[in-house]
Amino acid sequence: MNAQLDELITVSEPRSPISEAYRTLRTNLDFASLDQALKTLAITSAGVGEGKSTTLANLAVVSAQAGRRVILVDADLRRPSLHQVFGLDNEEGLTSAMMDGASLASLPLQDTGIDGLRVLTSGPLPPNPADVMGSRRMEEMIAALTEQADQVFFDTPPVVAVTDAAVLATKVDGVLLVVSAGQTRRDYARSAVQRLEQIHARLVGTVLTNVQMGAGFQGYY
Repeated sequence: MNAQLDELITVSEPRSPISEAYRTLRTNLDFASLDQALKTLAITSAGVGEGKSTTLANLAVVSAQAGRRVILVDADLRRPSLHQVFGLDNEEGLTSAMMDGASLASLPLQDTGIDGLRVLTSGPLPPNPADVMGSRRMEEMIAALTEQADQVFFDTPPVVAVTDAAVLATKVDGVLLVVSAGQTRRDYARSAVQRLEQIHARLVGTVLTNVQMGAGFQGYY
C-alpha cells in the first residue's frame, strides 16, 4: 500500500469507528436516492479547510468496497488535491479532456489500487474555472463518466467563496455539504445552504467533520 493511501482511514483502518461512519454515510445516501437517482454527487463546503476532499475520498473508497464502480473527479479547479491524496500524476485530467474533442471516448482515468475506484484528476488549472463548470462540454463530460460507473463523485471548491460549485450543482443529482465542528461559522454554513437553495440544487445532506468522538458523537452527522 502506498503512503498516500495509508492516509485514507477507510483503507488503513477499515474497522475503526470513523470508517464505520463513512459506511453509514454511504448507506444514508443510498436511502436518499430511493425516490430519485443519485448517480452523480458533488461535494462542497462553506469554507476552506473543512475536510471535504478527505470526506469525499473516503466515501468513494467505501462505495467501491461495496462492489460499485466509482469514478472520483477533482472538479476543484482552484486548489485540487485528489491527485495528492491518491499519489497520482496530474499532467492530464478533467481540463485536458475538456479541451480534447476526441477524448470523451478515452478519458484519462487513473487506477487507485482500490478495486472499482478510478480518479479523474483536475489536470492543468484553467483561468476561468466557473466557465468550465458551466459549459456544454461539462455536461457531455458528466454523461460520458456516468456511462462508465455506477457512481460519479465530484470534488468542488467551497460554495460560499466562488461560483464553481453552485454552477456544477445544477448539473448533478445531488450535493453534499461539509462543515467542520468548531471551525465553520454559522453564518457561512447558513449562506452555503441558502446559495444551494437559490439555484434549486438538491442538497441531500450535511456532513459534520472534526467531531470529538468522546463528546457523544460516533459519526459525522
